[in-house]
Amino acid sequence: MNTYTNTTTSTRQRKGGLLLLSVLCLCLGLNTLSAGERWETLQAIHWVENPHDSPKAGPCGELGAYQFRENTWRMHTQVPFKLAIDRTHSDEVAVRHYEWIKRGLIRAGLPVTPYNVALAWNDGLAATIKGRVPAATRNYAERVNNLATQISQARMAQDGP
Repeated sequence: MNTYTNTTTSTRQRKGGLLLLSVLCLCLGLNTLSAGERWETLQAIHWVENPHDSPKAGPCGELGAYQFRENTWRMHTQVPFKLAIDRTHSDEVAVRHYEWIKRGLIRAGLPVTPYNVALAWNDGLAATIKGRVPAATRNYAERVNNLATQISQARMAQDGP
């Protein structure tokens, strides 16, 4: 065999392995977003929640880029809630909260999509799993999903094929 044949065979084996891994993930219900998709979802949530990074508390006391409530903040960190306005801390808690939502969706057999993550982010994981979310939350999730899609498309256009 020459080098070309070995490279082609190796490439086919890798593609076959990736295809098998993808099929296994789908069969096992591991339909999760990648780190890039997580970032896109969190960026979209930020743009919907607090696009100008206002340090003011929301009507229910929400703070920071992702408009955390104190109870949600406390689920994921011991850092004082007032530091939710610090983007470094807020981003760390956002990733932890995202991962918590993701695990809950997987356990419930629901796909981990920007839409479902946004539903749970806005109205809670239990309500999302039960399918009991109000129209306002569905509208919120649509906005987040649309923004995440736009961010993804812009990233792909920038990165190229």
